Amino acid sequence: MSGAKTYDSSNIQILEGLEPVRKRPGMYIGSTDERGLHHLIWEIVDNSIDEAMAGYAKNITVVLHEDNSCSVKDDGRGIPVDIHPKTGKSTLETVLTVLHAGGKFGGEESGYKVSGGLHGVGASVVNALSNKLEATVHKDGGVHIQSFKRGVPDAQVEKVGKASDTGTTVRFWPDDTMFTTVDFDYDTVLNRLRQQAYLTRGITLTLQDERSGKRARFYFEGGIKSYVFHLNRRDEAIGDIFWADKNVDGVQVEVAMQYKKDDYTEKVVTFVNNIHTPEGGTHLVGFRTALTRIVNKYAREQEILKEKDSNLGNEDMSEGITAIVSVKVAEPQFEGQTKAKLGNSEVRGIVDRVVAEALYDFLQENPKTARGLIEKCLLAFRARMAARNARDTIIRKGALEGMTLPGKLADCSSRDPRKSELYIVEGDSAGGSAKQGRDREFQAILPLRGKILNTEQARIDKIFGNQEIKNLIIALGTSIGDTFDISKLRYHRIVIMTDADVDGAHIRTLLLTFLYRYMRPLIDAGNVFIALPPLYKLQKGKQVWYAFNDEEKLRLIAEHGISSEGTQRYKGLGEMNPDQLKETTMDPAVRKMNRVTVLDAERANETFRVLMGEEVMPRKRFILSRAKHVTNLDI
Repeated sequence: MSGAKTYDSSNIQILEGLEPVRKRPGMYIGSTDERGLHHLIWEIVDNSIDEAMAGYAKNITVVLHEDNSCSVKDDGRGIPVDIHPKTGKSTLETVLTVLHAGGKFGGEESGYKVSGGLHGVGASVVNALSNKLEATVHKDGGVHIQSFKRGVPDAQVEKVGKASDTGTTVRFWPDDTMFTTVDFDYDTVLNRLRQQAYLTRGITLTLQDERSGKRARFYFEGGIKSYVFHLNRRDEAIGDIFWADKNVDGVQVEVAMQYKKDDYTEKVVTFVNNIHTPEGGTHLVGFRTALTRIVNKYAREQEILKEKDSNLGNEDMSEGITAIVSVKVAEPQFEGQTKAKLGNSEVRGIVDRVVAEALYDFLQENPKTARGLIEKCLLAFRARMAARNARDTIIRKGALEGMTLPGKLADCSSRDPRKSELYIVEGDSAGGSAKQGRDREFQAILPLRGKILNTEQARIDKIFGNQEIKNLIIALGTSIGDTFDISKLRYHRIVIMTDADVDGAHIRTLLLTFLYRYMRPLIDAGNVFIALPPLYKLQKGKQVWYAFNDEEKLRLIAEHGISSEGTQRYKGLGEMNPDQLKETTMDPAVRKMNRVTVLDAERANETFRVLMGEEVMPRKRFILSRAKHVTNLDI
């Protein structure tokens, strides 16, 4: 794509000031935890990607430095350094200190036809949330530098040398008083850059980690077709990869799709101007609508679906699909600064038309792939009907019994879901302690007997046959599958509380697998938590302390002179009496819990497949590669 021929101060527009960022950082980057920390990198990288999409940058390099700083370098045109007519300051300083100051607002005349940095707040927000930021610009034959402290410039931009190339380098040190951690994760950055390389064909993205010496470089001529191939690399695929790429009314639509033979999970990832939209939007609706309509049309024309057969539904198209839907829109309408969902109504029809035309031709030209795809969808349809029958049987039985809650459930008195909590505990022994230690007003306890079914490869009709999972479904009240209704959730805080040993970790993983695969909206809404019971009880005389990790234990021993006889390692919740369990793990005033979130759905999918899937070798490789990091292992 090409943008404006000139790129100077006249391209930069200003909308408002910078003051709110440090007061309410979550409004601009989503959170101040690890997710928000990495969002700083995404904002700067997105600006470089915009240069690449406009046809001006070919190379982008990200470096994670030993001092917890990060630098992003591109060979684009370079941020303008001349004086901005409205601020009287350098345009570089304006871009880095004023919200909504950037070259992203005026369409093609502003410098960009399309842009991921929609709001123009990225660079200035990163500056405001950094202890220090240094910008180096190669432009107009010179090297220009300006540095900032927490968004305030140290001095005016300075020309320090000559340059024969162009480009921008931004290095920033995140503010450790604003974030819970300033330690960048290599794998998180790696996966994001790989994703961006797939989405922008022909550019080279490089990642260097000075802390570990790791290095990676990505260049994909195949674009999102290569992306789909990468996602399906461990699965047996059905036929060829479908690919469509077309511009309609200024909207660039690119879609790639392939089905997996023996996999039931769905991987549909959507992007707008290279920005991941985890909540989808109109581009996703257009894709699903076209896919369902064209598959049914082709199946009937080939008489694979007979006249008496029902049409396949959207849900039947989901099992085993891997798809990338990428659109580039000049004026995208996102919901919020974090750009989670696209709202442009016109995009739905455009994506529908592009996919429908290309998919119909693809199915006709690839009859073997088409038949395999349709047979996969038919299998999903039959399984859905079997699951519905099994579910209806359970619901009918429940109705006859008055929808009786599980007998082992110790329910709470409150009927307000917003105040109610459900503790899912391991075994009757821990369940007994938890029941006695809880606050009966708002805390409910559901003990599980042994390990639940591994639901990674199980269909819904099999899941309903497992008593422990059925108890959990009834206790939560939401049902699962196509009848899942989060508004019927009986507890807004679901807490997994298992022993701090290998069996406890396995049970926790089984529960998370089930919730992720079949009740994913609960995780997305932030309803799922993991309790953190103490690992150690430390005692000296009548004084008692609790330690939640080895470091805390060693610190307490050193501070209070505790002997080895006064140290007890908890292996199970059943070893704690009700009062101890309450005061360490269940009392909201003192307890510690982790909320379960999905930072990267692609990585989460892959992890669950490796750990809980049928294939042994990927799991073996995963365990061997991480064996040296294990600290708690039952012998």
